[in-house]
Amino acid sequence: MARIARLSLLASAVLLALGASISAQQSGMTFFVTSVGVGKGADLGGLQGADRHCQSLAQAAGAGGKTWRAYLSTQGTGAVNARDRIGKGPWQNAKGAIIAKDVDELHSENNLNKETALTEQGNTIPGSGDQPNKHDILTGSQPDGTAFSGDKDMTCGNWTKSGEGAAMLGHADRKGFDESPASKSWNSSHASRGPQGGCSQADLNSTGGAGLLYCFATN
Repeated sequence: MARIARLSLLASAVLLALGASISAQQSGMTFFVTSVGVGKGADLGGLQGADRHCQSLAQAAGAGGKTWRAYLSTQGTGAVNARDRIGKGPWQNAKGAIIAKDVDELHSENNLNKETALTEQGNTIPGSGDQPNKHDILTGSQPDGTAFSGDKDMTCGNWTKSGEGAAMLGHADRKGFDESPASKSWNSSHASRGPQGGCSQADLNSTGGAGLLYCFATN
């Protein structure tokens, strides 16, 4: 009985140490892909709603002491560039892997792929070839992280629509139907589309997404 008790105590100690290690890594996390979307397609409640979603998930994961921002651009008067709202870096995921050391590296030779684009919980995002595929991430951005000009909607009405419109999406796993740069783009692969108008939750799901976001700590 004494031996069983000792083994039980040892197992508990190992689990506590493992939990503490994971918690410590997550507290140092400065980048993640949201484990869930807002739930209303591309209607995120604007940039403020998207930022609240990032902050809430980070808080639940033990990293709420930082200021979190969603990687999203907007269009029209007062357009916002996603690259200008995420801080200076460096950024690391929930397991400590560096994603990019600064904004320029993030938009060139970054370390984003299926193995590193982890959720706030440290889990991978199902990607190309998985069922269901959830690799489409809302960004509304061009490859360099800037907003789209012109009248063509690429942000689902600046993240307020869940019906007619379109949003530019990136591939978290850097994979698509072919080897083209667009298929491998983490932030500017293709626009959303679908029978409900292009911005609904069902439309986002149908092309390989779930309304997920990239979240970055600005400090």
